[in-house]
Amino acid sequence: MKKTTMLRNLLTEEGIIVAPGASSALLGKLVELAGFKVVYATGAGIANMQLGFPDIGLATMTEILETAKRINDATILPVIADIDNGYGNSLSVYRTVKEFSAAGIAALQLEDQQLPKRCGHFSGKAIISKEEMVGKIKAAKDAMQDPDTLLIARTDAIAVNGFEDALERAAIYAEAGADILFIEAPTTIEQMQTIARTIKTHLIANIVEGGKTPILSNSSLEKIGFKIVIYANAPLKAAVKGTKDLLSYLNTNGTTKDCENLMITMKERNEITGLDAMDALARAYKF
Repeated sequence: MKKTTMLRNLLTEEGIIVAPGASSALLGKLVELAGFKVVYATGAGIANMQLGFPDIGLATMTEILETAKRINDATILPVIADIDNGYGNSLSVYRTVKEFSAAGIAALQLEDQQLPKRCGHFSGKAIISKEEMVGKIKAAKDAMQDPDTLLIARTDAIAVNGFEDALERAAIYAEAGADILFIEAPTTIEQMQTIARTIKTHLIANIVEGGKTPILSNSSLEKIGFKIVIYANAPLKAAVKGTKDLLSYLNTNGTTKDCENLMITMKERNEITGLDAMDALARAYKF
């Protein structure tokens, strides 16, 4: 089954879809092995992990695409890819969506920020007009190489123009053809409840530890009315914390002896990366 079809089928099933973030192929594998059904290729995480940059629009389309393709290839799960603001105008969106859709990405997330974009939970954001975003949505839909690819429209209007404008934009974006709506960074539970009451299209909640949105359980988000919840950078932050702890131990003690609790084992590493399967293929291809 195509991954685009898999994700569409998940939207029709009961329960909230939990999509942890991956900023590398290996983290994508870990999301799958942990039992989740969808992986989120995070633009912020890829900028952080692959380039060492903050999420302020410095990563290019091709850099994000290459990592998203690697994540998609590394896992059997459908991938939701963050394509920021499409990296330019409507023609840029057309090219971006064509490339990502051709790569088999199940859903693409397009936002209404101006260039250069910023993390949804940073200050200093600016947004384009509703009319320009509608043009981008239409360009994205026309560029889909697979008609089952889903388009997620995100608005960052709450922090810029206020909550009412965000609701108005979400409704307009749904009418323009967006399959899923993502109103970024509501600041209260009441705002989250109003979003779910007002917008009848499938909704995404973005849980950002230390961000502007209340951190609710998955079950609470489902009760409110959200269909998808993303944990875009929790895995990255955990990976960085673990690496920092290991490096601190090595720097202090001059050895990695007796710090196995800070690392996975060699056996676990080989299992995650599929060494046995690769060895079996190598044996099969020998004369």
